[in-house]
Amino acid sequence: MNKQPEITDKTRQTFINVFCDLYSQKAIEKISIQEIAKQSGYNRSTFYQYFTDIYALLDYVEERVIKSIHEEMASRELSTHAFQDALQCLENAEEISVLKALLGDYGSVHFVERLKREIPFERLIADFPANDNLAPYLIEFYISTLLSLFRLWIRNGKDLSSEELVTLIDSLFANGIKPYYFFGAVNEGETRRESGFP
Repeated sequence: MNKQPEITDKTRQTFINVFCDLYSQKAIEKISIQEIAKQSGYNRSTFYQYFTDIYALLDYVEERVIKSIHEEMASRELSTHAFQDALQCLENAEEISVLKALLGDYGSVHFVERLKREIPFERLIADFPANDNLAPYLIEFYISTLLSLFRLWIRNGKDLSSEELVTLIDSLFANGIKPYYFFGAVNEGETRRESGFP
């Protein structure tokens, strides 16, 4: 007799949640199937009904995030604010705990590189020069900066509002880091005014 779909989905999601919790705390090589199964309240054989190994589970989670981001990008009309669109698509793509694990200290560089390839960033960088020798460097700088700051924001528990993060990113791209630095010391009052913070 087959299990009801909602029970199957709930069991799979339990494995995913436990894995992401562990993956945000340690490297994937240090996570065992036994540990995931035990913390999930199931045995190893139940785990194997869903995933062949831990890397298959990781692939499943990554695929789901990528698919969700593609769907989010396709279903929305982009505003005039490119970074805000990218931020919202990443934010809405998956539960934040999943992104925290995938983009955290123990997440793989491979996933970040995959995000760069698979998120349709070309819609966000349409004004960049197409045939210029500098274009690949400018695009890499732009995308890597966005993803790095998003990762830090997630790791810091969203200590800034999304609006504050967008304002900071805009300011950094427009003015560089210099307005935030004055002879090696941060000039907070001036910096906050220039960057749009109260």
